[in-house]
Amino acid sequence: MAKATRDAYGEELARLVKENERIVVLDADLAGSTKSALAGKAAPERFFDMGIAEADMIGTAAGLAASGYIPFASSFAMFATGRAYEQIRNSVAYPQLNVKICGSHSGISVGEDGVSHQAIEDISLMRTIPGMEVFVPCDAAETKAVVRYAAASGRPCYIRTGRSKVEEVYSEEADLDIRRIGVLRSGKDAVLFACGLMVQAALSAADILQGEGIEITVADVCTIKPADTETIAGLLQVHEHVFTAEEHNIIGGLGSLICETAAASCPRRVVRLGMQDCFAESGKASDLLAKYGLDGPSVAAAIRRELQG
Repeated sequence: MAKATRDAYGEELARLVKENERIVVLDADLAGSTKSALAGKAAPERFFDMGIAEADMIGTAAGLAASGYIPFASSFAMFATGRAYEQIRNSVAYPQLNVKICGSHSGISVGEDGVSHQAIEDISLMRTIPGMEVFVPCDAAETKAVVRYAAASGRPCYIRTGRSKVEEVYSEEADLDIRRIGVLRSGKDAVLFACGLMVQAALSAADILQGEGIEITVADVCTIKPADTETIAGLLQVHEHVFTAEEHNIIGGLGSLICETAAASCPRRVVRLGMQDCFAESGKASDLLAKYGLDGPSVAAAIRRELQG
């Protein structure tokens, strides 16, 4: 069943906030969209709408964490990471406070909201902060597993969720270790690392290419940091052709992670599919993904071109 990862985030947070009185929930006047409102209904005494003031929200979350609480602070990814970057760096990451930041409505699939709301730099921003863990779940089950892990981890982290409904990759009963890369399909011709909704695009591309006699490995990289470099290196060792797919700028995100791992352990040419250091525009999510080469047929076409030389 198709469900947006933001919906799964709200559902799991609402369940956890009833179980753990140390969890507190903050939002920057977007609780209906980020779905943290579900947790607000479950435990209204531990829900705080901070208004359109992301920096203040993160500073407050840091104070709550320093007082022994487990704060989940939510806003659109563009604002949660962009407006509040200094507070995340200096007030959360530097003292290693137990704050969970959720950026919803990430990537160009925000669609008609336009470039001002389309976060394509957030993974890079959060990944470069020392000590910050970064998660990009692909579906509802993986999102819920990330939220559970974050609530129990004791470390600061960033969780990236999306606006659009996405097809199920894992069953909600699956026992997921989100710290490890999930190899969803195996193939001899190439490996494709993907995160977020690009996992579904990667699986679609794999189906298309299989019909042409091309077999690719599809790897779901939910945890961008700390990276599962052991699995990445192992996949690089057995595949000459390497691709990455992300709904993000190709600089600083998943593509950069794979390139860095290749440089350190197994040199490979890596073809990075994503936003090619450019902004998108306002439009339907499906149209934008197709235009910028981020839907299944476009990913398949890019792999086909590379393999055919």
